[in-house]
Amino acid sequence: MGEQGSIHPRRAMKTGAGKSGSGAVKAGAVKSTSGRAKSTTGTVKAGSGAAKKNTGTSKARTGQAAAGAGRKPESRLAMVRRARRINRELAELYPYAHPELDFRNPFELLVATVLSAQTTDLRVNQTTPALFAAYPTPEDMAAAVPEEMEELIRPTGFFRAKTKSLIGLSVALRDRFGGEVPGRLEDLVTLPGVGRKTANVVLGNAFGVPGITVDTHFGRLVRRWRWTEQEDPEKVEAEIATIFPKSEWTMLSHRVVFHGRRICHARKPACGACPIAPLCPAYGEGETDPEKARKLLKYEMGGHPGQRLSPPADYPGKPAPPLGAG
Repeated sequence: MGEQGSIHPRRAMKTGAGKSGSGAVKAGAVKSTSGRAKSTTGTVKAGSGAAKKNTGTSKARTGQAAAGAGRKPESRLAMVRRARRINRELAELYPYAHPELDFRNPFELLVATVLSAQTTDLRVNQTTPALFAAYPTPEDMAAAVPEEMEELIRPTGFFRAKTKSLIGLSVALRDRFGGEVPGRLEDLVTLPGVGRKTANVVLGNAFGVPGITVDTHFGRLVRRWRWTEQEDPEKVEAEIATIFPKSEWTMLSHRVVFHGRRICHARKPACGACPIAPLCPAYGEGETDPEKARKLLKYEMGGHPGQRLSPPADYPGKPAPPLGAG
């Protein structure tokens, strides 16, 4: 979803070779910002998938979660401070965080984000090259034959509904906005298939307008970290917006989504390999053994290709393969 990415975090992660595309990532000893406790997560080599175990363990020590079981309820001020610490830690862990959709202009990002519903960014990125070759502009897409577009986007699922949305939004761009993607949320959400999440992705990454993108990963993690108890995406967005300055909204979204996709998984989070474990109230919900946790890491953190076929220059992992290449 909804900028651009060699790993060079200052405290949490170090590159092995320092070259983009090598996929070598080392997760070294991470200094906890909570109580100055050290959480030794071990060493993760992302390029080779091999893991070296550091001396010590990665289990969070006493004082790791302010809102842990059996402790005094966390105050609003303490939660805000912890949330901002997590954001700073994530900024060091993922200095290359970016939207994981390939795009070259606002129209391509808008289309790719609509396509990303109910599928992976990888599958969208493998599908859009042929789509944009056939329909490079809103005018071209507005004139598309639905059946022909359906075949091109079939791999993303729900291809009939998505075709209707894409042709509809392209007609609207052509007829109401002079063939240009508007740079205001109130205009974007009038387009077929475009809601607040899609609008915030486009605004934040194509126009530089700060926005919080609440997808499934973002919502899951902010509830897991007890920044909010809300389930409705708009209410989540509103509550998180009160915790962080507006200038942080777009990059916060990228960092949280990156962490959710790589370490803090829905079913089995890799707690034992998580550098922010000392700040997490939910530590222990997933695998706490460092060696076992490292095997759960994904994308560049686990030595695997990323989701973008054309990742940013500073992305330390391998690009994704094109459709049909594996």
